[in-house]
Amino acid sequence: MHEATMHLTTTWVGIIDLAIFIVAYYFIATEEKYEINKAKPALFAGTFMFMLIGVYYATNGLDPEPLHEEMQKLILEIAEIFFFLFVAMTFIETLIERKVFDVLKFKLVSKGYSYKKLFWLTGLLAFFISPVADNLTTALILSTVLFTIDKENRQFLVAGAVNIVVAANAGGAWSPFGDITTLMAWTAGKGEFVDFLSLFVPSIAGWVLTAWLLARYVPDGEPHFDAATEKAPQMKEGGKTVIWLGAFTIAVAVLGHQFFHFPAMWGMMFGLSLLKLHSFRLKHTGQGGYDVFVNMKKIENDTLLFFFGILSAVGALHYLGYLEYIHNLYGLVGPTAANIGVGFISAIVDNVPVMSAILKASPEMGLDQWLLVTLTAGIGGSLISFGSAAGVGVMGRLRGIYTFGAHLRLAWTVLAGYILSMILWYIQFEILGLY
Repeated sequence: MHEATMHLTTTWVGIIDLAIFIVAYYFIATEEKYEINKAKPALFAGTFMFMLIGVYYATNGLDPEPLHEEMQKLILEIAEIFFFLFVAMTFIETLIERKVFDVLKFKLVSKGYSYKKLFWLTGLLAFFISPVADNLTTALILSTVLFTIDKENRQFLVAGAVNIVVAANAGGAWSPFGDITTLMAWTAGKGEFVDFLSLFVPSIAGWVLTAWLLARYVPDGEPHFDAATEKAPQMKEGGKTVIWLGAFTIAVAVLGHQFFHFPAMWGMMFGLSLLKLHSFRLKHTGQGGYDVFVNMKKIENDTLLFFFGILSAVGALHYLGYLEYIHNLYGLVGPTAANIGVGFISAIVDNVPVMSAILKASPEMGLDQWLLVTLTAGIGGSLISFGSAAGVGVMGRLRGIYTFGAHLRLAWTVLAGYILSMILWYIQFEILGLY
């Protein structure tokens, strides 16, 4: 941190910026109550906080160059995450447009599975799709599938929604690009690609325990399905190719980052170019192509802007000197206790700004502790409905059904899984040293 920024926490700009951040977070947390999209307060806070710092520098005759350099670095950090998610969401929307998920949804419902079996299947899909597609898009897709299965059975929908959020977050925790927090830690160089895979055991065990406890709230019976009237949807031409292109794009992003130290988003943008070439080929061979730009319109732009705003706001707090207090916390209680506590903070504040703050504060920790904070920030966000991007997304899709209160009543099941994950991390990394 630049010397001139060490004591700005006690200045008028430091106090006002902190107040803006707190007020913005209040409106983010109460998005459902005030019906204000979370991107609005986040974007306002993130941009305005830096503008006030600029005013402070100008009125006090300070050299603005350090502020300019900090903002340039912040833009680069945000761009890596922004474009990575942008491409991932475009692929997901293209798969939806090609009716890939309609086919999946029909196969699930037409098998005559019981509510309990569908509960476990959607959870398993969330856990194993999120490491590739990221937890937000996975949760959005599978919550839509859940709602299509039975729009009326509230008991099934609430338990299934909690299960999907927990599974998506747990699945995202052991993949460098399965969650924003793991993506941030990976791109910051806190671990190699294979290091994050070692979190698989504590991740899946914690989710399985939570799912087993949640399954007690899933009703017996099976959803209504009329084989005579329900027609099987057909995947559009090129749908399977889009699936393979998506997998190839992820592989290029990973290998490019691993071997050539490219930003992960570079490989993703390359994959986007292949997707556009594929759409061009379909159109010019008369096979019913698709417009990538039309699919881009459908992505969760409010989520992308939310991340831009909140990461900018945390960047402002970092520049003002507030994140120095994180160093004090780690020094006071030790990294293990502090990192476990991060999970509970993530549930209240949201895991993205918490991880951003820790990365900027950069306390001295070994690989085992960086993996622990990745795990706790990822799965800890499941403790409260708005503690993660996946939870926020599902609240939007199942509005009035999956709510803060509905999740809170079942939060004890999530806590049980969280505790088990911590125990297994301790055995695996601290006792056995398996990393």
